[in-house]
Amino acid sequence: MDISVFDLSSSRIKMSSNEWQFNLTTRPEFIFVGFSSTQNMHIVLFSIFLIIYILTFITNFLIIMTVKETPSLHTPMYIFIASLSMLEICYVSVTTPNMLSIFLAKTKKISFEGCMAQLYVFFSLGSSECFLLTLMAGDRYLAICYPLRYSSIMTTKVCQQLILLCFLSGFAASILTVTFVARLPFCGPNRINHFFCDYPPILTLSCIENNTTETIFFCLSWSIVLTCFFLTMVSYTCIVLTIFTSLRGHRKAFSTCISHLTVVSMFYGTVIFMYVRPKAKYDLNNDKVVSVVYSVVTPLLNPLIYSLRNKEFKVAVRNFKLRKLLVFFQ
Repeated sequence: MDISVFDLSSSRIKMSSNEWQFNLTTRPEFIFVGFSSTQNMHIVLFSIFLIIYILTFITNFLIIMTVKETPSLHTPMYIFIASLSMLEICYVSVTTPNMLSIFLAKTKKISFEGCMAQLYVFFSLGSSECFLLTLMAGDRYLAICYPLRYSSIMTTKVCQQLILLCFLSGFAASILTVTFVARLPFCGPNRINHFFCDYPPILTLSCIENNTTETIFFCLSWSIVLTCFFLTMVSYTCIVLTIFTSLRGHRKAFSTCISHLTVVSMFYGTVIFMYVRPKAKYDLNNDKVVSVVYSVVTPLLNPLIYSLRNKEFKVAVRNFKLRKLLVFFQ
């Protein structure tokens, strides 16, 4: 009797081991949970986020075309703003269409390869935005603190090279993290408690506690997000000190920085909360709401903030619209 029980237990253990091995070697399809609500509420949320997505695309595209078609805006500050708008269009297009499809479909699946690709592009664009916002802060620092040398330092060619460097650095920085995430074994439930492939919900699906992956991601988040945030704050501290120790005319120049500082506060506030924290602090239900802020709402607010705070840009937008209307009716 004892021997048979032992054999039965061994058989179960062996079968469990085979199942474990199978799950480790196969790549699962993930299913998005999305937002827990009724079907009627899904329709309402779908309509709201669809309008936000369309407005985000239109307003950011309008900024890009206005800067491109207005010679007076061919300056580093506006080139940076246009680059940020292009980045926001890409950024919101990674997450929002996926979220909209979840509202319409009963189950939304994504392959393992597709999930890793989405994760990589999302983090690459997020890292690029950190670098670009820091670069924009440095640009305002040079313009206000060193106005006589600004035009010789920040030329159009240098501006374009720095923007390209921001994007290349962002896409290079995300390779290591996504590589380690892709090597994690997934043998448990394949339901992602989110509306896109984000790091925290994916990490919770792994079969094992991989401290190496978590440490690499945590260190990378700290090094990129907090370093960029620190450099941005240093730039604005120097700007404030320059304003209060110089002529009154410089105070008008500071108004151009208010919009940038507002964008920085919204972006870094949510990003630091989401990614610069250990795994034990993850709360996936609340994280989804925070993710909506920086991945859906902020890309819409950025162009609105820049256009409302900048008189020169508002005039350029009106003139651009007027020119297009005249061309249309001719």
